[in-house]
Amino acid sequence: MDCKTRLFYIALRLLRKGAVSRYTTDPEGVQRHVLRYLVRRASRTEWGIRHGYGKMKCYEDFAKAVPVNTYEELKGDIDRMRHGGKSILWPGVVRWYAMSSGTTSDKSKFIPVSRRGLWMLHYRGGMDSLYFYLSQHPESRLMHGKAMILGGSHSPNYNTANSFVGDVSAVMMENLPGFINASRVPAKEIALLSDFGEKREKIAQTASKEDVSNISGVPSWMLSVLTRMLEVTGKEYLDDVWPNLEVFFHGGVAFTPYREQYRRLFRGAGIQYRETYNASEGFFGVQDDPSDSSMLLMIDYDCFYEFIPMSEFGRQEARPIPLWEVKTGVNYAVVISTSCGLWRYVIGDTVRFTSTRPYKFVITGRTKHFINAFGEELIVDNAEKGLAAACDATGAVVREYTAAPVFMDESARCRHQWLVEFAVPPASAEEFAQVLDNALQQINSDYEAKRHDDITLQRLELVVARDGLFEAWMSSRGKIGGQNKVPRLSNSREHIEPLLELNAKI
Repeated sequence: MDCKTRLFYIALRLLRKGAVSRYTTDPEGVQRHVLRYLVRRASRTEWGIRHGYGKMKCYEDFAKAVPVNTYEELKGDIDRMRHGGKSILWPGVVRWYAMSSGTTSDKSKFIPVSRRGLWMLHYRGGMDSLYFYLSQHPESRLMHGKAMILGGSHSPNYNTANSFVGDVSAVMMENLPGFINASRVPAKEIALLSDFGEKREKIAQTASKEDVSNISGVPSWMLSVLTRMLEVTGKEYLDDVWPNLEVFFHGGVAFTPYREQYRRLFRGAGIQYRETYNASEGFFGVQDDPSDSSMLLMIDYDCFYEFIPMSEFGRQEARPIPLWEVKTGVNYAVVISTSCGLWRYVIGDTVRFTSTRPYKFVITGRTKHFINAFGEELIVDNAEKGLAAACDATGAVVREYTAAPVFMDESARCRHQWLVEFAVPPASAEEFAQVLDNALQQINSDYEAKRHDDITLQRLELVVARDGLFEAWMSSRGKIGGQNKVPRLSNSREHIEPLLELNAKI
């Protein structure tokens, strides 16, 4: 390591090494401590008084007194907070709100980001990502170069003074200390542009002249920026633009569909990739081991975790369980309580634990992003693995995709319809569809059972999308850039129908 990077790493190690060791030795104690702190701090808020936080002694008291909540249950309190209400869900006035994808009744959710939560739920995750990376790369010169962080934008919140709503990355960027801002690109006035096309062009023009050592962002939007940068500079490979680029910290969407496209950006061996679980609600996981695709659950941040088995999710009698009761191999919906005032909040993501000493997991999808129209229970994790198998067999590279059911016709025939945009198309779309269908049967026994002899579920249908379809569709919905994501799987046709209509216009 160069001197600057080594000093930075030593500081991180002093702060975090001892704390992270407790992830294995006493995870229950760590999580119970987090809950005690959250309950104590919120005991005089409206929510804390309403639910008797002042009398709570342990997790069991908390679980009995506080209901499980979706955004709809907390929306009224959050809206009052957005209008300047004080000490409602968390002490004091919360001035920042991270916009997230909407609910059934609203275009967007507005997730509170308290001052405490900004540091203990978001920034800490970024620091730990660097800590784990540097601990494995003693040759790194990461701090010698700059970080390129690709984020969204923000705007005023109602008419409340000094209060804003925006993408969580914009909230973080706006509040970064000056010394960190000095070591990142692009300039803040470019990074916070709301027009993604303009932002991409300006980043391509300016960041290509910097010495960038690490990049962070959502894989889909980052790829769009990097591709444009190569066009602007006339370079064939990213190595020629940033010879000292070491690592890409990515999150927001699964990296599997983009891995091959990133590999093609580099002449040599390429760079390191580290997955992070950084949502609007907080930063929850870090890929601490490059040889292991699962992530380490960050259990000493300001977040208390509970989990609902997906086999019970949606049932009235479903009971969340604390972290220390989870088992490996089970698909869970994530429930969180945080220092931003989210209490037993169903975040909408699903995970599966691969280890409990320490707690490591993979993201398997969303509670609402799945296909179970015919009892097949297809989740995003299945889809990613199936597409990877089809790409390996045919040499194709997938850029974007979505899938939805085609419901039963008068002959009781039904199927899944996949709309796929390729960066490199397969020689035979028919072969790609067949391999994908076979792989899904091998991965998912419920899908296999429904596909048996084509009696219930027919072989999937593949529709090849025109180039740029998904970006054009996202742009038309005002969902381009930042944390916005293409819905991968849907149990209805609400997403795929407008996409098919747009695809047919060209």
